[in-house]
Amino acid sequence: MHQEVGLIATVAVSFVFAAVLGYGADRLRLPPLVGYLMAGILMGPFTPGFVADTALAGQLAEMGVILLMFGVGLHFSASDLLAVRGIAIPGAIGRIILATLLGIGLCKLFGWSLGAGIVFGLSLSVASTVVLLKALEERNLVNAPSGRVAVGWLIVEDLAMVLALVLLPALAELLGGHAVDTTHGLGDLPLALTIALTLLKVVAFAAMAIFLGPRIVPWLLTMIARTGSRELFTLTVLAIALGIAFGSAAIFGVSFALGAFFAGVVMSESQLSHRAAADSLPLQNAFSVLFFVSVGMLFDPSILVRQPLAVIGALALIILGKGIITFLIVMLLRYPIGMGLTLAGGLAQIGEFSFILAGLGVSLGLLPQEGQDLILAAAILSITLNPIVIFSTDSLKKYMHSKWPVLWENYGRRRQKKLGKELEKIRALGEERERQHQLKMQQLIETFPLFAQVDEDAQEELLLLFKAKSAPPGERVIRRGDRGDGMFFISSGAVEVRLASGAIRLEPGSFFGEMALLTGGRRSADVIAVDFCQFEVLERRDFNMFMSRHPNLRAIVSEMAEKRTEMNVLRQQWEKSMDLS
Repeated sequence: MHQEVGLIATVAVSFVFAAVLGYGADRLRLPPLVGYLMAGILMGPFTPGFVADTALAGQLAEMGVILLMFGVGLHFSASDLLAVRGIAIPGAIGRIILATLLGIGLCKLFGWSLGAGIVFGLSLSVASTVVLLKALEERNLVNAPSGRVAVGWLIVEDLAMVLALVLLPALAELLGGHAVDTTHGLGDLPLALTIALTLLKVVAFAAMAIFLGPRIVPWLLTMIARTGSRELFTLTVLAIALGIAFGSAAIFGVSFALGAFFAGVVMSESQLSHRAAADSLPLQNAFSVLFFVSVGMLFDPSILVRQPLAVIGALALIILGKGIITFLIVMLLRYPIGMGLTLAGGLAQIGEFSFILAGLGVSLGLLPQEGQDLILAAAILSITLNPIVIFSTDSLKKYMHSKWPVLWENYGRRRQKKLGKELEKIRALGEERERQHQLKMQQLIETFPLFAQVDEDAQEELLLLFKAKSAPPGERVIRRGDRGDGMFFISSGAVEVRLASGAIRLEPGSFFGEMALLTGGRRSADVIAVDFCQFEVLERRDFNMFMSRHPNLRAIVSEMAEKRTEMNVLRQQWEKSMDLS
């Protein structure tokens, strides 16, 4: 095969294998993620048949990590996290610490170093966002209190793992590994100062992202959205995600993952965040698949034969150890038993961050290759068994509810009510924002019935394209003979169109200024504000662009303009005939 088609071959075969095996996994009622990992195993150097370019696959996987973390940041909600902070923050941190200690203990049995134990334990302590969300969606629990707590718990875990990705390179030498060139000249400094400077750079980057980002990114997205080009909008979203990720690594020395996460957080402040998420989702999904495929390529299946007890030990730590820790933490925090079982089952697996941490640990010389193989084996098995684990916890719920109904109903009831009230407030705020938006759309249609001819996406676009303008009584809004620069829609007030034959009054819901835009000629009349007027103005460029994409609307406007012209001509002829008579 020609060298220049190596990238094409790697991507093409990855997508084909992932699609086939992902579908097969779904038919077996397993997460498609299992199929993607199996596709990578079949394409890897440890199995016969086609062997993909692992170097290229690694770079594509890095793109997958960036887009994956961008998606996490884009859906990050500070209000949701604050609502469940009483259980998510102490629960996630407590479980990470305890699971990491169990991992260190397991590594001591393997004869590994403390550094290997920390990386191994951290890798097993964090659950997969993809797998959990899929499980919650299948059981319709995403918006339930248990689901919201689980998502908040995962956000805290993800933030903790992002911090671990930043600190591990700085601590590598102390833990028995080797340093990498990510400190930008800080390698000769004392360890404490190196860590302090590393954290300072992270804080500086976060401050810039939080304070400057919301002022620049939403404005930029709005400007691009006003062009009406969907491909340009999607390109801008990806440019922001990849540009901030790369810039953060090049300038501040932080990870691509952290940069991409903050890019998503910044973009989530824009009113266009839902559109940004929808437009970037296909590419995000595609590169996420390549990420899981590339992870599978690194897995050596012989570890299942060479170290079966180690694999069983790691799997037991994930399913039993983490499950019991999660349930006990929820009980100690005085939350309902059902919530504890739901979280214990849903979080009894590992995924994306485990692979990233394992890869970083190997590159730093902290984790042996055998450790990465164990993590990959445990991940594949835990994800595969997760539906069975969730089914078991659901059965346990029914048993405990029937066995101890009083305890089931009363334990954690007060905390449950308090959490329910906070989540209800957030839901009500979200519904109010949506109601206000729908009301605005409804008012647009009621005031200008003309726009009922286009779909909701086009109406959303109009709200972006419109520029508000006001005029006091007596102000000349349009001057005869001027070049047509926009079409005016009257929201409130009234205007008079001054023709040679007389004045025509236009009320709210009417529009004017379209003739010069349609014909390319000059203004044929003066337009004077009679009352205090509010207009929505569609500028010439936006008018031409919008009408070109909606020819039916242009035809209606053109027909109305022709009728208006005919009426003006007939009126002039009638007045001339009256003068002659």
